[in-house]
Amino acid sequence: VLPERLQRREAERLQGVEQQRQKKEAQVVKEEQSEFFIAAFAREREAVEALLAAGLLEEAAARLQGLQKLLTESVRFLAPYEVRQGQEAVARLQSDLAARRQQLQPKKRFAFRTLKKEAAPGCEPRPAEPAQPPAASAAPGYGPAEGEPGGPPLCGFSGVEDKELELGPAELLQRDVLLSELRGCRVRLRGNANTLRVRDCRGCTVLCGPVSTSVWVDGCSDCLLALACHQLRTHRTRSSRFYVQVTSRVVIEDCTKVSFAPYTWSYPGIERDFESSGLDRNRNNWNLVDDFDWLATDRPSPNWSLIPEQERISCWE
Repeated sequence: VLPERLQRREAERLQGVEQQRQKKEAQVVKEEQSEFFIAAFAREREAVEALLAAGLLEEAAARLQGLQKLLTESVRFLAPYEVRQGQEAVARLQSDLAARRQQLQPKKRFAFRTLKKEAAPGCEPRPAEPAQPPAASAAPGYGPAEGEPGGPPLCGFSGVEDKELELGPAELLQRDVLLSELRGCRVRLRGNANTLRVRDCRGCTVLCGPVSTSVWVDGCSDCLLALACHQLRTHRTRSSRFYVQVTSRVVIEDCTKVSFAPYTWSYPGIERDFESSGLDRNRNNWNLVDDFDWLATDRPSPNWSLIPEQERISCWE
């Protein structure tokens, strides 16, 4: 019996030594990957900045999409602060790209006449004011990004209660969209937007077609959202359900009682919008959620859950 015990202890000791060795090797690999990412990310960011400065916007947009892909594929081995820094850098570049596009477009494109009709159907036109700038002539429920003076105008809706709101493919095509301070609204966005921000909304349903880059949801509660995008990040949101098609991973921060299911909303022309967005329909990481407020690896986060299959919505109309 004694030799068997000694053999078992020796085997356990050797197993422990091997586990420590593997752990150390994994840490070294992780550090090397992080160093490679930092160098590659800095190099690509500088390239995007140079293209923007030169006015080569299409090349900059393509390079920026590659930069974002590099970031999302590296999340698994980066520290949370490195992920935040990368996401902030990408967001800044996206804003710079939108600003440069705005700078180079003819001013007549800023009238938003079609959007005003969408945002406030039934609103009588005022022919005496056709030459007014967008800020002065915007219809109720539509407005540029709040808190971003001097930035590029965004399409969307703001400060509306208990309304059916909708934008179509012509208004959304590769545009930056903002939904803010909505209450009890049902919003349909049929088309391919570039980015989407949903901010400070309560009790709303948001149904959105494919978004080429990122969706930010911040400060919302009791909402139902169907979103297809490359990257989804959610801040300060509670008691909300997400039906998502996402090609990277979902990131939540300071959120409670949020739940997830696969994207099931559809409308005529959605396949065409997916093609123009560049999203891979065969890749959906809807159930891969990174909670920046829950670092324990041996226990699941209590802040999010998966919607049971029998409770998922299949018919949206």
